[in-house]
Amino acid sequence: MSRCAAIQMASSPNVSANLLEAEKLIAEAVKAGAKLVALPENFALMGDHELDKIKAKEVDGSGPIQSFLAAVAKKYGVWVVGGTIPIAGDASNKVRAACLIYNDQGERVARYDKVHLFDVSVPGSNDVYRESDSIEPGADMQVIDTPFGRVGIAVCYDLRFPEFFRKMGMDILIIPSAFTAETGAAHWELLLRARAVENLCYVIAPNQGGFHLNGRKTFGHSMVIDPWGVVLDCYKTGGGFVSAEIDLERLEKVRSAFPALNHRRFFCE
Repeated sequence: MSRCAAIQMASSPNVSANLLEAEKLIAEAVKAGAKLVALPENFALMGDHELDKIKAKEVDGSGPIQSFLAAVAKKYGVWVVGGTIPIAGDASNKVRAACLIYNDQGERVARYDKVHLFDVSVPGSNDVYRESDSIEPGADMQVIDTPFGRVGIAVCYDLRFPEFFRKMGMDILIIPSAFTAETGAAHWELLLRARAVENLCYVIAPNQGGFHLNGRKTFGHSMVIDPWGVVLDCYKTGGGFVSAEIDLERLEKVRSAFPALNHRRFFCE
């Protein structure tokens, strides 16, 4: 078994302050026994304006946020799933929302670019989001072999597209997020537990949680969920972390006793 952790933050427009907070929480999670830590979406920057991420974008493979992720992974001897950071895209006026994964030697082993973009008017509020104004969508899923099991990576709004996960064949789903307070209250736990049950996998869900200087409020409730849909740990609001043991033997027992994945009659193309 390996202990994995989900970090929760209420990130600000100040990148340096956010990185300090992220390292503090990573250190606390490692002290509690975590061998893998996952940061939330936009952990390094929740800007005053949607276009602030373009000013902070980094070239793939170089930049202070990427250097930070590599350094903390090596310093604490922990795998780090780096939430999302703005990486230069094909268009000069847009970025990729990239989730970068580093092993415990500080080496980058994978990158996932958020596929589904949050272009939504939130029901019951005046909130309107248009991520496509500043973000280019990715086109590929990302699944990697790790010491903790086969890990699938997705980001926030991806969670609402169950067909996206059926192809992954994962043991663990890690989904860095920044769910709004309204949509989180309605659907966050429901969707996370559904993805765990449908795919008979663990889910590690780091979320933004609290009030942000840009006026936004995010839902928090970062969670670790087991393959039977049981919430193993939850952190409601503010900065902190959740952690739990990932037990691959239990995972295999659940899948053997309840082989729903082998009973499928229809498959995604």
